[in-house]
Order: sequence, then C-alpha cells, then structure tokens
Amino acid sequence: MQPIGVTVVIVTFNSRAHFPRLRAALEGQTIPYALIVLDNASDADQRPTAADFPAHAQFLQQDRNLGFAEGNNKAAALVETPLMALLNPDAFPEPDWLAELAAAAARHPEAAAFGSTQISAAEPGRYDGLGDRYGAYGFPWRAAHGALRTFPAIDGEAFSPCAAAALYRIAAWRAAGGFEPSYFCFVEDVDLGFRLRLMGWTCRQAASAVVAHIGGASAARRSAFAVYHGRRNRIWTLLRCMPWPLLVLAAPLHVAHTLLQVALSVGGPHFRPTMAALRDALRGSPAALQARRQIQASRTASLGAIAAAFTWSPLTMARRR
Repeated sequence: MQPIGVTVVIVTFNSRAHFPRLRAALEGQTIPYALIVLDNASDADQRPTAADFPAHAQFLQQDRNLGFAEGNNKAAALVETPLMALLNPDAFPEPDWLAELAAAAARHPEAAAFGSTQISAAEPGRYDGLGDRYGAYGFPWRAAHGALRTFPAIDGEAFSPCAAAALYRIAAWRAAGGFEPSYFCFVEDVDLGFRLRLMGWTCRQAASAVVAHIGGASAARRSAFAVYHGRRNRIWTLLRCMPWPLLVLAAPLHVAHTLLQVALSVGGPHFRPTMAALRDALRGSPAALQARRQIQASRTASLGAIAAAFTWSPLTMARRR
C-alpha cells in the first residue's frame, strides 16, 4: 500500500446537501489520504456524520462558527502528513485530483501552494477559477471566474491558489502561520499566498487537478456578507503584506478605487456593507500594522520578485481575467 503523504481538510457549515456527491468524489480518489472534517456549528440536522464521509474520516465538531480561516487552522494543527489539501464541501474533485496535486508538489519543490482548475458545477462550459491574481494596487480576484472554457487551463504561477481546492506544504503553512483568523472568510487565501511569497516561496496552478465547484454554498459571492468581508479583508491584506516602497505606489490608486466603489454603491444593496467594511478596516488597522512588522521582518524575497508576481496591466485588472 502507498504511504499516506497528504491529508484532505474539509470545513463544513450547513452543507449537508453536498455530502452525497462529495463522498462519492472522495471515495474515487486514486491515492490514499487522511481526512479531517471540521464542522463550524452547523444546525443540528446539517452536521456531518460517519455515514456522510469515507470510513477513515476524523471529525471535529465545533460549538461556535469559527469561520473558514480559523476552522481550517484548527484542523491543520492535527495534520501529520507533509502535504495538506483544503477542499470546500461544494467542490467535487475528479478521481485524479489529489494525485495530480501531489505530483505537482513533487515537480516543484520551490512552490508552497498549488491551486486546482475549478470548473463551474452549474455551467460546466465555464471556469469557476484558475487561481487568484493580485492587482499591483491591492485588489485580488479569481482568474477566469465565469469565463467560457474556450482556452485551456495551463500549469504555471498564480499569485495564490483559491483555497476552495488547494494543496499546501504543511511546513510552509505552519511557518507562515496559516490563515489570519480575524478575516473569518474571504481573501484569507490571498493573504496567506502573499505571506508565503514574502518568505521566498512561489504558488502554482496544477492544470490537471480538476474540481467542479458550486461556490457560495455558505455565503453567496455578492451577498452583503461577502461584500463586507471581501472589502474589509483586502484592505488589511494591503496593510499587512505590501512592502513599503510598493505600498507607497499602491496606496493612492487603492484609495481612489475604494472611493469609486463607495460612489457606485450609493443607493444600492452594497452601500451599507461597503461602509461597514471601511469602518472596520480602519478600526482594525492598528492590529494589521502591528502584524505587518513581523510579516515584513520575515521577508526574504526581493522587491522585484514580489512586484513580478502582481498584475500590472490596468486592462487585465479591469476585466478581472
């Protein structure tokens, strides 16, 4: 029997509708793996049981919702394998998904994290995402989200992997401190990818590691919840991770774009969550700046290497492709 070199971590929250398809996808994987399922205080009838997952699953039941970030951190603390794969409960991997991610990790020892080719579960002719990109003035997005599959996914660098279906070297994860728990959810994977890059690692996409992803299973992407957390957390990421010379360049455009977002949201459903996000981003800025000292002190990558990982084209950033 092959030695187990990877642990799959799944954080659930009121996700029972996806368990049958998820279990079938997990049971179809072509390499052995350990499995940890952490439930974030789902409703009683939504909590996972032994019947919902492969027999070797280890379960962690929480009595409060820790959020995606802290939930994964808590599960990751129990991982005993050199590789850890995060998988959302609404992401359904192809049989060779885990094997392809592990093979990519073997080919690229310089990379700490690996993303999957995410196909829309609702519209298989469209991509759900091909990794995360980061605009030079501090705005992240998921590459190719919603794009027609008229072009192939390819192996190559991404700024960071989308944590809906991603592989991490557990040593690098722990050295970086995992996800920032104060984010709760959204942008935590970009923040971690940024910190890994500052430490000298790269992040890559494994094109042949394919999942079908529903997305928004616990929080719709354009809901007030998602708008609030996404806009608050991307400001914190800029403050925490951007090296000073690049921050000086990025800050004016970041502020200008943020003010444009506010203006465009006036009178609409996103105005209140946008204003709440800005308020709380400012309230949390002292903590972000304090964390910044430690994050920047651990930087080994050059400014040029960090800048090269950004997307600089305004047209690409505007199209979010």
